[in-house]
Amino acid sequence: MEEDWADYSPAIPSPSPQRESIPDDCAGLRVDQALARLFPEHSRSRLQSWLKSGRILIDGASPDSKTKVWGGEVVLVSPEPTEAMLAERAEDIPLNILHEDDTLLIIDKPVGLVVHPGSGNWSGTLLNALLHHGVGFRELPRAGIVHRLDKDTSGLLVVAKTLEAQTDLVRQLQARSVKRHYQALVHGHPGERGEVNAPIGRHPVQRTRMAVVPGGREALTRYRVIERFARASLVECELATGRTHQIRVHMAHIGHPLVGDATYGKARSADPRLDAFPRQALHAWQLGLVHPRTGAPCRWETPLPEDFEDLLTLLRSATTP
Repeated sequence: MEEDWADYSPAIPSPSPQRESIPDDCAGLRVDQALARLFPEHSRSRLQSWLKSGRILIDGASPDSKTKVWGGEVVLVSPEPTEAMLAERAEDIPLNILHEDDTLLIIDKPVGLVVHPGSGNWSGTLLNALLHHGVGFRELPRAGIVHRLDKDTSGLLVVAKTLEAQTDLVRQLQARSVKRHYQALVHGHPGERGEVNAPIGRHPVQRTRMAVVPGGREALTRYRVIERFARASLVECELATGRTHQIRVHMAHIGHPLVGDATYGKARSADPRLDAFPRQALHAWQLGLVHPRTGAPCRWETPLPEDFEDLLTLLRSATTP
C-alpha cells in the first residue's frame, strides 16, 4: 500500500507511560514528596509541572501536589515528549528544490533554516522538512544529510535519498572531490587571490566559537576577489575542507571578517550600510559532485538571495558611505 506522505502529519511520539504503586513507607507524605521518591530520574520541578498539566494520575484522578497518599495507590505518569523526539517529527516546511532524482536532492537553503536539530533548535529544521518530503528519509542516518550550512548562510546543499548514495557522497567529501564555492562580502581589501591553510578547532576559552588553533583539524580555504567597494570586497571562496565555520574563521584570521558576522566579525565599521546587515554575508552559490549512481559530473548554481544582492546594489550606488 502506498501512502501520500504530503498528507501524513504524525503526532509527536510520546514516551511510554510509567506505572508504579505508592509504597507503604510513603504513607502520610504529600503527593509531590512521594513522587520525588518514586521517580528520582525526574526533577521535582518537572514532576510538579506534570502534576499541574494532568500528566500524573493517582488512582485515575489528577491530584493537587499537597494531597496526601497512604500507600497502595496506583500512579500513572505520562511524560512529555522530549526535545529529541521533536527532532524526529515530520513538518510541512517548504523546500526550494533545484534537482531531485531517485538518488539525491539539491536544495537551495534559505537564510534562517537550521539544517540539523540541536540545542535550541529541535524543530523547524531541514531534517524535519525532509521527513515530511519523503518516507524514505526516515530510514537514513540524519535523514540523508551529508553536510551542513550555518543557519544564517544561504545556498546549495546535497541530500542523499539512499544509504548507498549517502555513503558515496560522504566519501566524496572526504576525498575533497565535492566542489563547494561560496560568495562572501568581507571587510577591507584582501589580495586579489590567496589561500588560508590554518588548522581549526574549538576556541580555547569561548567554547561556542571556533578558532585557528595549534593542533586543530586541517583546514584549507582558497579565495579570489570578485569586486571591490570602498570598505569591503566581494570574494569567492572555495572549500578544500569542510570545518565548522571554516570560511568565517579563516577570513577573520587574515583580518577580513565577513560583513554581518556577529561571532567573528566587527561590532562596528566605518560604513553604516555594512553594519546594518543582520547576518553573515555568505552564500553557497555553486556545488559540484559526481553523481553517486550514474558517475556523471554534475554542477548546480544559485543566485545570491535578495538581501545580499540588495546590499551589493547599495554599495555600488556610491563609492563612499
